[in-house]
Amino acid sequence: MKELAGRLTALDPDAGAAVRVIAYFDRLAESRAGVEALVRGAAVLAGVPARLVDAERQVRVRVEADGTRSDTELPPDPAWPSATLTPGGTAALWLERSGAQPSVVDAVILERAAGAVRLVLDRTRGRAPADDPALMETLLDATAPEPTRLHAARRLGLDPTGRARALAVSGGRALIVAADTEDDLPVGRVGVGPAVPVLDLPRSWADARTALRFTAEGTARDPGQRVVHADDLGDVARIADLVVPGAEPPADVQALERAASTTLWLLTTLHAVASTTSLRSAAADINVHHSTLQDRLTHAEHLLGWPVRTPQGRFRLQLALTMRHLARS
Repeated sequence: MKELAGRLTALDPDAGAAVRVIAYFDRLAESRAGVEALVRGAAVLAGVPARLVDAERQVRVRVEADGTRSDTELPPDPAWPSATLTPGGTAALWLERSGAQPSVVDAVILERAAGAVRLVLDRTRGRAPADDPALMETLLDATAPEPTRLHAARRLGLDPTGRARALAVSGGRALIVAADTEDDLPVGRVGVGPAVPVLDLPRSWADARTALRFTAEGTARDPGQRVVHADDLGDVARIADLVVPGAEPPADVQALERAASTTLWLLTTLHAVASTTSLRSAAADINVHHSTLQDRLTHAEHLLGWPVRTPQGRFRLQLALTMRHLARS
């Protein structure tokens, strides 16, 4: 497909782009992507917001061109290019492009995305295999109607009257586990949502995603907890709202990064100081002599520009290390 797209691009750029669009949505369909992922693909490829409106199924999904979901109750502009999910139907996918005739590429995006969305909705609103990722998306979608989420829960083998918790795993994966599960967590960074009634799983999922942002790889370059429970964060979780992933990090985080770029032991040492009860405990945690730790901290304080052995300085260090995880894009 890549070779074909390349050859077509040399002859007709629109034809080459259309082939790449077809291949893109074929890959999403093969991976059983959910509705939001398909609408996001349409928005990113078209470079304008995309919107799915299915009033009968009470499904409304809007995604900005940068991939951010941003739902709205406002009706689509009839002038926007669109494609219905079924011939003669009212459910449709829209590209919010005004003032221009839809291009060939827009038409292909709409046709392929609408077809894929129709198949997903048919699966998640009808019979579907229990391991279908689109069912998971439906269950965790707070905007989905309650009967639809109940159907998804049953198809996933969950007791609609029971309790469960959502897990957010690095890489964007979602899992649902029993309320009392603490062992056998997946590999990677994991945010664990609170145990809730099955119909409240969208809330557990939101909290799990927040908890995931506080996790670390547990390496020298990224020391910290690999698994974080939302229940353990309390009001600390509110800090996540203050740090935008991928944006310019706060000044103290930038100071940490500059210092770490020249000193290999710095992050693990500072993490030990911030996460243990005393300097002696920190020295034992990283297996160095107490005097060695003192020398390291003197050097670290010089690089950072603030003390880390005073109560105020230690709190500032804890906050900087936390915000470093939150700033991860």
